[in-house]
Amino acid sequence: MRTTVVSQLRSVRLASVPFAILVILPLGGCASWGTQALSVKETPSPELLGAKDINPATRERILSSVGQDAHERALRDQLQQQPGNVDAAIQLTKALLARKLPKEALQVLDGVLIAAPGDLRTLNAKGVVLDICGRHGAAQALYRQALRKEPGNQMLVNNLNRSLALDEKSGRSAPARSR
Repeated sequence: MRTTVVSQLRSVRLASVPFAILVILPLGGCASWGTQALSVKETPSPELLGAKDINPATRERILSSVGQDAHERALRDQLQQQPGNVDAAIQLTKALLARKLPKEALQVLDGVLIAAPGDLRTLNAKGVVLDICGRHGAAQALYRQALRKEPGNQMLVNNLNRSLALDEKSGRSAPARSR
């Protein structure tokens, strides 16, 4: 019986030797003598972000968009502090129109008209936005209202004529009246 136990122990030891070799060999490849096994090289941020792959025109649009948002926020802040600030309102209106947001532009101009009713520049700007929206009749009413205050204003005359021409092209024109 003792011989059976001894022979079983030898077979277990012999069987564990190949197992140990199979486990140790792959692990030995991970460690090397005298050098680090892991790379600690830091990847530069432009490569990490793929900045070299971004089209310069796209990069410019991204940068201008971020700057544009900050500019719009600054203009909105100015209008909150000074609701009748026509310059800030017109700049904000231009920015909103560039982003194809005419309804927001109209809201901005309406707010300024409450604070500064009858301001010619604001009436003109609102007329332009209404023309862009295809609401030519409303735009023409604003141009005429402004022209009653300042009949010789060439900018208002030109915008009224342009609005009348756009209205005729759309086929919805009423009889054209001059000033």
